[in-house]
Amino acid sequence: MSRLAKKPIVPGKAEVSVAGGTLTVKGAKGTLTKRVHPTVSIVVDESGVTITPKDSSRLAKALTGTFASHVRNMVAGVETPFSKKLVLEGVGYRMELKGQEVVLTVGFSHTVPLTIPEDVTATLEKNTLTLTSPNKESVGQFAANVRRVKPPEPYLGKGIRYQGEVVRRKQGKKAV
Repeated sequence: MSRLAKKPIVPGKAEVSVAGGTLTVKGAKGTLTKRVHPTVSIVVDESGVTITPKDSSRLAKALTGTFASHVRNMVAGVETPFSKKLVLEGVGYRMELKGQEVVLTVGFSHTVPLTIPEDVTATLEKNTLTLTSPNKESVGQFAANVRRVKPPEPYLGKGIRYQGEVVRRKQGKKAV
């Protein structure tokens, strides 16, 4: 079993409840819900949130640590939302927000519209797209989907990258 799952999780200002196989975390920045796997037991008491396996199967032991991380991320997210920043580099490359879509013009013969999930807020400043949400999974997944449209290439460095991401550059052709 996970060592992190053995320690109780202190929710702080967040309100955690479990009912009918659903975990709910309420906080100042939002409410998150997640279905609980049947092999995992989550108990909320005054000392904190305790996650234990219901049986001694390998799956139950593995999911205990996984759900402990999920609960920690949910508690942290409803107090201070998670954010990811994506930077667009390249001549003629553009990003724009149109309603609930991010429209990318990244060197293809067509534009690429991506629908922003409901719980994610996106802001655009020049060539930097900032995604924020209390749900860590949805921010990370949508950021990965945006980056997948045009990942940074190693010769010129053009493409979409995370802020602070280092792209290993290749030398290219040598003129003799």
